[in-house]
Amino acid sequence: MEFKSNNNFTIGVELEFQLLSSRTKELVNAAPSLLERVPKGLSEKIKQEFIQSMVEVTTGVCSSVREVEEDLCSTINFLESLCRKEGVLLYAASLHPFSRADEQKLSSNKRYEEILEELQIVGRRLITQGLHVHIGLPDGETAVHVFDQIRVFLPLLLAISTSSPFFQGQDTGLYSYRSKLFNALPRSGMPEALGSWANYVKLINLMKRACIINDPRDIWWDVRPHPHFGTIEVRICDLPSSMPEILAVTAMIQALVAELVSGRLSCPVIHRAVITNNKWNAVRRSVDGKYVEPYNLRQIPIRDALLDLAERLRPTAEGLGSAAYLARIKGMIDRGTSAHRQKRLYAQSLDFTNMIDEMRKGFWNFEEK
Repeated sequence: MEFKSNNNFTIGVELEFQLLSSRTKELVNAAPSLLERVPKGLSEKIKQEFIQSMVEVTTGVCSSVREVEEDLCSTINFLESLCRKEGVLLYAASLHPFSRADEQKLSSNKRYEEILEELQIVGRRLITQGLHVHIGLPDGETAVHVFDQIRVFLPLLLAISTSSPFFQGQDTGLYSYRSKLFNALPRSGMPEALGSWANYVKLINLMKRACIINDPRDIWWDVRPHPHFGTIEVRICDLPSSMPEILAVTAMIQALVAELVSGRLSCPVIHRAVITNNKWNAVRRSVDGKYVEPYNLRQIPIRDALLDLAERLRPTAEGLGSAAYLARIKGMIDRGTSAHRQKRLYAQSLDFTNMIDEMRKGFWNFEEK
């Protein structure tokens, strides 16, 4: 198995958007009609997803976060114009607050049909959306090195991106219920360390021979090497509800990968049980949770761990031209994530439709307060 060599630290971003009725704010199975109207030149950037009430927006291979911003803004603006003609709204969050899973329709796709047949009720409840960020790397050995090291920091990336506190009309008591729905899938969640590219290839070949997977895309870990793209793909994040926040998280991921490759940021190997517990704290309490830091195994506030990480990554971000994007992380911590805002808005009105309206107003230019 070959790893497609890439220029260091190029970026590819995938956003999964909900499609809502402009009248009721419910999820609406509008993707097929929308996708029919997408011109051929944009068909690689606006794509089908697992259910018909969502679409995926992807960038090309970008050299900087600024280029990611330009790419996404162009595509999303076009998609919003299509949505208006269909009476549909785009909504950025990782779970719809009140639509029911059993009312969503599977997209017409052989692979999706096979997945749903295997997953049954687990798949039928998977009406989640996320943010996936690919960072280009030169070879498989480097990708596995980053894979092993970045796992310790993944709970912090989840904590700063949480956006799924509600499910089917209920407050779940969590800030990222998407994570718990997704963890029900086989071959998902927090992976073990791999150690080397050879070990990764051995694992993939073993799973193929055992007819567990057809290709590496059938592994849905929180982070995974992506040999075909030549990237490390960070998949743990919820979808932030504003473009400034999406770009800030993207900048943090790019700088984190670059810092891990340089060797300046290195931490001891800690047991996956500790990392998984850190992830639970991010799921349960977001930036208000606790984090067992890997150096002295002390519990510290997640917000302090995030601030420390952002400061350590600042010189690297400056070299990548993304320091201004990374600097937004502090405001996100102080203000609270999308999940915090959703909870506050719903508590004020006890009306999910009003909450969605208010959340959507801030997608393009959410002001830091």
